[in-house]
This record gives sequence, C-alpha cells and structure tokens, in this order.
Amino acid sequence: MGWLLTIKNDKIASIGIGAMIVFIAMVLVAGIAASVLVQTSSLLEMQALKSGQETISEVASGIKVGGVDGLNTSGKITKIIVEITSNAGSPSIDLGRTIVEISDSSEKYVLAYGNDLTNASSINGNIFDIVAFGDATTFDLIVYQDADDSCSLTNPVINFGDHVGLAVNASAIFSGLEQRKEVHGFVIPEEGAPGIIGFTTPASTSEKIVDLQ
Repeated sequence: MGWLLTIKNDKIASIGIGAMIVFIAMVLVAGIAASVLVQTSSLLEMQALKSGQETISEVASGIKVGGVDGLNTSGKITKIIVEITSNAGSPSIDLGRTIVEISDSSEKYVLAYGNDLTNASSINGNIFDIVAFGDATTFDLIVYQDADDSCSLTNPVINFGDHVGLAVNASAIFSGLEQRKEVHGFVIPEEGAPGIIGFTTPASTSEKIVDLQ
C-alpha cells in the first residue's frame, strides 16, 4: 500500500508590516543607545585624564617651607624671614603670583610680592638690617641661592635648587609679635601644594635672632 504525498501551499505571511516596524524601531533604539554609551565613555575618559593630570600637578608641585627666623626687638618679633624652596619635581613657581596668608589668631593678613628683591651675596652684615621687608600688604624677597638666575626683580621665578627668603614685616602687620603668640599660615603658589607656616613665639629670649620654625 503506498502513501499519497501532498504539498500544501500556505500563502499567509508569518511576518507582517507591524513586526517589521517593531524590528526597525528596536534597531534604531539600539543604535541611539550605543551612540550615547560611546559619547559618555569618551567624556569620562577625557575627564579622567584631566583629573589625573591635575592630581599629579597638585601632588608633585608646590612650595616647601624650610624654616622661619625672627628678629627679636625688645621682646617682640618685629621681622620674619620665611625660607622656601620648591618641591622635588615641581615646575617653575612664579613668586609674583604667590601669596602669603598669616595669622596670629587675632588678625589675618594676605600679603603679595612687593616688587623688591635683594640678593644675599650683596648683603654685608646682618640680613635683618636690609631695607626691603615689605609692609602691611606685601612681602619682599631675599635670594640665597639661584644658580640659573631665574629669580629676578621683575620675574621672580624659582625652580628646583633655588633657595629664597620671604621677608615679612611683623611690625607692620601685627605691631610686632609678643611672647607666646601662636602664628600660622600658608605660602600659596599659583599652582601646587602650599608651604605651611606654624610656630609659637618663645615665652622669653635674650637672643636677637630667634629660630621660630
């Protein structure tokens, strides 16, 4: 007994126009989502690169305070020299754009470069006897070491190896620092970590030059 094979012709489409519209919409949505993801990824990459560069600059550059000396006049500190250098790996620092914040807990002053510079090699005698010591709004510069002559009167830029003193007139800003005064502040460059000032004036001293920090 044989089998009768018949072929059925089904002329009804399984995918209609509605399914095609849904499919095209899905492709468009996926394309838009992919474009947004790529754009967001690029922005995040650029932001991460910028943040990394700024972090490296902030950590690697800046000012280091090597010490603070004061002039004792009748029991008061009347002049201060803040000795600074640049941090290792730091780019050049423009002291013309650097400010000094200093406070004795009663008053706070912000000092800028006063366009007066003295080279230590030209000083004959006590360094505190020089005229350039700023006023109530400025500090002046004393250049101790500058092998490449980068720190000049009109262009006071320091780089690694330079050693400079910031001459602050304590008589002008505090009317002189009395005994047991707590003083704190910062030497803030245009870019990079600030140098920290922090000391307490001695309870009593007979020395003319006082090592404060």
